[in-house]
Amino acid sequence: MSYQTVTLPHITNFSASDAYRNAIHDLIPGGAHTYSKGDDQFPVYAPAAITHGKGAYLWDVDGNKFLDTLMGLTSVSLGHAFEPVLERVREELLKGVNFSRPSVIEREMAERFLSLVPGHDMIKFAKNGSVATTAAVKLARAYTGRKIVARPYDHPFYSYDDWFIGSTDCDFGVPKETQEMTVLYKADDLNSLQELFAKYPNKIACIISEPEKFNVIEEGFYDKAIDMAHQNGTLWIMDEMITGFKTDYPGSIKKFNAKPDMATWGKGIANGFSFCALTGKKEIMEYGGIRRKGEKKVFLVSTTHGGETHAIAAGLATMDFFENNKVLEHNHSIGDYYIEGVNKILAELALQDYIQLTGFNWAVGMVTKNAEHQPCLHYRTLFMQEMIQRGILFQGILSPCFSHSKQDIDLMLSAFYESAVVYKQALEKGYEAYLVGEEIKPVFRKYN
Repeated sequence: MSYQTVTLPHITNFSASDAYRNAIHDLIPGGAHTYSKGDDQFPVYAPAAITHGKGAYLWDVDGNKFLDTLMGLTSVSLGHAFEPVLERVREELLKGVNFSRPSVIEREMAERFLSLVPGHDMIKFAKNGSVATTAAVKLARAYTGRKIVARPYDHPFYSYDDWFIGSTDCDFGVPKETQEMTVLYKADDLNSLQELFAKYPNKIACIISEPEKFNVIEEGFYDKAIDMAHQNGTLWIMDEMITGFKTDYPGSIKKFNAKPDMATWGKGIANGFSFCALTGKKEIMEYGGIRRKGEKKVFLVSTTHGGETHAIAAGLATMDFFENNKVLEHNHSIGDYYIEGVNKILAELALQDYIQLTGFNWAVGMVTKNAEHQPCLHYRTLFMQEMIQRGILFQGILSPCFSHSKQDIDLMLSAFYESAVVYKQALEKGYEAYLVGEEIKPVFRKYN
């Protein structure tokens, strides 16, 4: 199939979405429960609310159908309403989902998940990634007796808690004393890391970093980086929220044979269900237990819903499917197919200097630039607007899932080609002639 011959929809009816938008901000601060789903992250011509999804597709309140490319902020690794997962979830729902003592399924998951993670002995469940990362930070502070947390300045998100948010432009409401306890370094840069240790000698409790983000990681990097941390009395937390079940199985910890002290997991490990986890070495994780008689106890994670059986079942079913099907191979091939197609389009339209792909085949991002070759949110919004009107719910990222087919990507490439034609015209005439409404806004910003 050629991207130049596919017939695409032209979606312009968002009247029910407009009504939803007008009502929701009086009910929910921000209009959504994660800022990445907010109205300021999408053009005016975009669905405000989704009614249902199936496989790689979504339907909005106006009945419009869209190919989903970000897949629930990358949390859906197999597909929406994916039957092999739903089947196991239904079985657990019939038994009840929450009890006054742990369910037997918690041991099943603990043993199963830890069997995948080399070097980690214990696990703690959570309902979202922020809880898991904050738990890891708390353990590191208790174990080392230090306060300072270090994280890369060029990675966008780790937690909604103060230790992280205080180090962003959204620091309003975070005490200055808390802000000063998080310091920054350049990701994947041993020199930057060494400079950080020199600046804060014997003060850094932990390094928390995503294992892969934008750059290709050189062989042996994590051996060197983690050794450097340990030489300085610092723990290393590998945040696999994004990379888990995407770069490898279970994630980059295996891909790089990395040996972090702790790792955090979420997003795609339960195909969109609310199941996250913290794994780590026993001598560290036990600080959050109740067996260290006479020693100080870390109040680690205590959540009524952390052991909900249906979400854990979704995680087990997701692992079953990954282990019995070539999910990673499929998802990576989808990413490769998309990258190849986009690069051909950009070359044909001579847009390589204005639209550039970033990331990897498991998460393909995009940079949009204006006529002066500067990154520009107006042009990013315009491109999103054009893709969405052609039936592709697009935020500039493709997160491949098992339900994506090459035919779906052909459809996406068709929309990409037509959107790129409009983009090229806008570079000549100005985005104002094509963009409806305001540009999208950065999630982390001082002012609304």
